Amino acid sequence: MTTLPDRPNTALLVIDVQKGVMAGTPRRDSVIANIGTLVDRAREEDVPVVWVQHSDDQLKRGSESWEYVPELVRLDDEPLVHKLYGDSFEDTELETVLAGRGVGRLVVTGAQTDQCIRSTLHGAFVRGYDVTLVGDAHTTEDLTQYGAPAPEQVIAHTNLYWNWHSAPGRRGGTVGTAEVTFAPADGG
Repeated sequence: MTTLPDRPNTALLVIDVQKGVMAGTPRRDSVIANIGTLVDRAREEDVPVVWVQHSDDQLKRGSESWEYVPELVRLDDEPLVHKLYGDSFEDTELETVLAGRGVGRLVVTGAQTDQCIRSTLHGAFVRGYDVTLVGDAHTTEDLTQYGAPAPEQVIAHTNLYWNWHSAPGRRGGTVGTAEVTFAPADGG
């Protein structure tokens, strides 16, 4: 149902599952396992897997904390998009990568829920993509000391509100790992 013409394909987006990002996050191991399950399924179904990797002052490019967690291994032919901002589309080649693969629907996983996940969900949506969030395949750090809700509340709230996200010609949605389908949202 995407508003992007001639873009019937779906891609799995794996955002910032880096050592420094995932350290100390709730459900770290189960989130990584769920992402691994989806990566395997996407590869089996010949669905593009696109990896996103953030760098900033705390995640210095090339540092150990910047590296992807060892449980997830990107294949050489799978795109790796480097980013400096929360939205994976902002000042990156992500749109070009997706357009070249005819992608109009994204299945989103990764970290951090209240930063890069939310920014990318909204960034994709306003650019015309259908965007499905995998509710048990994203997590975030504890930012309660700065006034944020507890991580599990942030995750639950994001899952709730994204499940009902829609606009003319496109829609969001939240599903669990077991319910993910890589078919277009309208079944076409």
